Order: sequence, then C-alpha cells, then structure tokens
Amino acid sequence: MTATPWGFRDILPEEAQAREEIALTVKGCFREHHYLPVETPLLEDKGSLEEGGRIADTPFKLFDDDGRLLVVRPDNTLPIVRLVSTRMRAADLPLRLRYEAPVVRECQRNAGGSRQFTQLGFELIGAGDTAGDVEIVSLVAEAVRKLALPDARIIAGSVRPFKELLAACEDRELAAEALRCVHANDFVGLDARVAASAESDAVKVAISELPRLHGGAEVLDRVDVLLAAAGIVAPLTSELRALVEGLAPGDAQVLSFDFSIMNSFDYYTGLVFKAYAGGLPDPVGSGGRYDSIFTGAFGDGIEVPAAGFAFSLERLEAARTSAEDAASDGDHAAGRGAEGPLRIAVPKGSLKADTLDVLEAAGLDVSELRDPGRHLIVRGRDTRAGEGAVGDIEFVIVRPSDAPAFVGCGGADCGICGWDSLIEADLNLLQLVDLGYGLCTFIEAEPAWRAGQAERNYARRGSLRVATKYPRIASAWYAERGVNADIVSLHGNIELGPIVGMTDRIVDITATGATLRDNDLVITGRIMDCTARFFVNPGAARLDPRVRNLADRLATAVKDKHFEPVAGSAQ
Repeated sequence: MTATPWGFRDILPEEAQAREEIALTVKGCFREHHYLPVETPLLEDKGSLEEGGRIADTPFKLFDDDGRLLVVRPDNTLPIVRLVSTRMRAADLPLRLRYEAPVVRECQRNAGGSRQFTQLGFELIGAGDTAGDVEIVSLVAEAVRKLALPDARIIAGSVRPFKELLAACEDRELAAEALRCVHANDFVGLDARVAASAESDAVKVAISELPRLHGGAEVLDRVDVLLAAAGIVAPLTSELRALVEGLAPGDAQVLSFDFSIMNSFDYYTGLVFKAYAGGLPDPVGSGGRYDSIFTGAFGDGIEVPAAGFAFSLERLEAARTSAEDAASDGDHAAGRGAEGPLRIAVPKGSLKADTLDVLEAAGLDVSELRDPGRHLIVRGRDTRAGEGAVGDIEFVIVRPSDAPAFVGCGGADCGICGWDSLIEADLNLLQLVDLGYGLCTFIEAEPAWRAGQAERNYARRGSLRVATKYPRIASAWYAERGVNADIVSLHGNIELGPIVGMTDRIVDITATGATLRDNDLVITGRIMDCTARFFVNPGAARLDPRVRNLADRLATAVKDKHFEPVAGSAQ
C-alpha cells in the first residue's frame, strides 16, 4: 500500500485530539458571539465561484457528467457567497456565519508545504464601517487570547491608501509594476522601478515609503503626510483610526500596523489584517473587508458590506508546538521568537567575504564567522548599544541557494543570498535591501562554432533545448519572449550542455566572462543583472523589530560602496 499523495497526510489520534481542542476553542469563541455554523460542498462549480471573485489556485479540477468544470474548494469565502446568494437572500442582516472546513490549494513541491489545510473562519455580512471592523478584529483578538499563542499580534493595514496612490499615478506602467512588486514583497525591485520613473517626486516618495511603514497608530500620521504631498486629500486612514479608538484597551495593545499587508486589490476593499504568533514565519490567519463581494447577493444592485477572517488550523497547531519545542529545546528550538538571538542565514562560497565585510560595517561582530571550522552555527553580537541594537546573534552558515528555505521555513529570521536564489526558491519572503555585491549577469550563450544551429533546430522541432541550473529564471525569460524552451536542469558545468550537443544553448551567470572565453562560448542574450539581497520572513518582519533595524543599518553600510564582481558570485 502506498503513502498519501504529496502535500497530503494522515493525522493520528494524539495529534487529532490536539487539533480538536484548538478547533473547539476557536469555534466556541465564534459561537459565543452568535456566529452560526454553515457547511458547503467540497466540490464547487468553477464558473459560479468566479462570479463572486477571483479564486485561489487549485490543483484539482474535473468535469462532471454534465460537462461542468468543477474545482476542489480552494477557499471558503466564495462558496459562502454562493450559499448566501442562492439560499439566504431573504435572511435578516447582519448575517453572522462560521465554518470549519478543509481547503486544497496549489503548493510548490519540495518546499515543506501542504496542499490541504483546514480553515476555521467566520463571515460578517451586512455590518460595515467601524462597528463591523471593531467586531471582527475583537473576535480574532479574543480567539488568539484564549488559545494563549506565544507573542501573538494582530497586524493591520488597508488597501485604500496605496490603491488611491497608484490611481493618481500618471505613469501607468509604474503603477502596475509597483503593485506587482509590493504583492511580491520585492522592495528592492520597487525602489528600482520608482527611481526609473519620471513621475513626480512626491508620488515616487510615497510609493516607495508607504509599503515600508509599520508600527503603532503614529504611522497613520505619516501615511496622511505622504498622501497629502502626493495630492491625495481624502481621509484614507480614518477607518484605521476609528478601529483603534473602538477597540477595548486589551485588544488595542496587540494591534499594530504594517502597510506592506495589502493583499489582493480585486478582492479586498479596505481593512486587511493578519494574526501572527512568535516563532512562525507565516501568519496563523488572515482576513479583512471585502464590501463588493456580496453585491447583488441580496438583489440586483444592492450593495452589502462584508468582512471575514480565517485561521489555519495547521498553523495554530504549529504555533503551540513551536512554543512547546522552545520550552524543551532552549536555544536549539527553531521557533525562538524575539526573545532569543537573532538568527541570520549567511552564505558560504563566493559571497562570504563581502557578506562578512558588510555585516561588520553594520556593527556586527563576525570574528567567529571568519573561521568557523566545522561549526554550522556560530555566535555573534551587536557591537552597538541603545536604540536600534539587535543584541545577540546566531549566524547559520548555508549554501546561498539554501538560504531562502532556511528563512522561509523558520530556521532563521533573516538571511543574505543572491537575487537569483530568491527567484528560484519562490517563497513568501520580504526582500528589503540590495546589498550591491556579488554582481553577475545572467546570459544566454552557445558555442561559437555552432552559430545558427540553434535557430535551425528551433525551426525544425519548434523548441529550444537549454541547459541551466536556474530553471525558473530561464523559463520566465523565454516565456516573455514567446519562445518554446525545453529546460534541462543541471547542477554544475552547465557549459558542457551545448558543447557535447546535448542542448542548443545555456542560461548561466557570468561575472568576468572568463569561463565563456575559455570554452569558446558566445553570448546570444542578456537576461538580468543580479546582486546579493537581505531578506526576511513575514513573521520576523512583523513581530521582531530587530530585523528592520538591521536592514536599515545594512542599507547605510552599503550606500555609495563599490564592490568588485566575483566569479561565480550568484548561487
């Protein structure tokens, strides 16, 4: 008998009982506030769901015997929209509904994730404005408190300020690219795109700074200043100010703001928020206001405000497990939170020397890291004291290509690697600083003596065979150019692919061009430049101020600094 399909797993009695306890606590909290249970089918008509809004990617689709395309439910909100539209149109508002149901979503293979998880959520339909926002945030705060999650916080934002700012852009290409960068958490790319635009300085400053704003209610003043300078006078932070004023003191204490939390602009209309627990790289739940999603559900043209939130049962379980592991394992625990040493994934290999110099210039003691022997984790410390200090540090020594996985899965709080490694890993990470070193160029190349052969092969078979150890970068580049490419993934000596006739061309990095010249390869296309970046997982970025402080210090350390290209620098 075989094991479960990848991304799915069995749950044995001991764990099932622990999950049941968590679920009962959360559902009990919802029930006390008069939220009524509903259930929807696991399979839904894809077309019907899309009438309610954009649906999340789902890996499982099938046709029924009527020829309708069905999907395995990737989310619970849109099925509830369908349920309310077809079965509860005559119900009195507001409606308070809750659910516990599994969903299935697309998940990157070999990235430590799961394709099935259980949502514990609620929908508040027909209650808008401040009262509705206060109710849903208070309910989440109460559930988090009853679960006794370690170092838990609710991080809120709103899609409205950035949405209005982009609408005011005369440079529509900048608006589109800025939105893409923010949704991808690529603040380095955002800055580069802003710098290249001819948009007004005030708008450019606002686009670059707004997604970086985080902290208490005082950051709302800065949002207003940025928007006013950009010519936007609407009171776009009023809903968040009213939320703070409406919350009970205990709930307000666990609330802070982060305007990089924007979620989908075609789904959310105002407040967005996530719940985090200490030691976890990802939120334990998320939600917000989506006032347009139920439009028409109670009659043509009738607008009905709505908001909701969903916990991930798996992440709630992980938060509790992380706390228990931290108590039993001490410094060796993966989920240590802001109380333990700041754990930084640092690259070995060609990026190491410049990484150590930059960390030292930022004020960190890297003496043990310069000659760690066989140690995989070495201690360090911040040589500076006072405001902005990061205290004790643990350096985790990794391959550059592995650094995103260590940070993304919670083995480290933040890290350094080449931009290429972040692209290839494709994990949910915030890219905060372009460190400027490790410069190399991604190129397409072929043997000089085979000039024209690739074009003839493409004309004959309709595809180009390409050897690379960067399949995501190569595939994306060829797709943008409308070229069909068969990617052959290799892990070393990429140049051999076309030399021995196995492939037509290669996609690889070059810093000095020496390897290309030595093997008589010529460049046929330039793809992108790549340097090292400092990055952090969302949990650390939003719960641990040390990573933001370190990012600021690293940015200062590399400002106006010149680095020489190093062969083989991108990994």
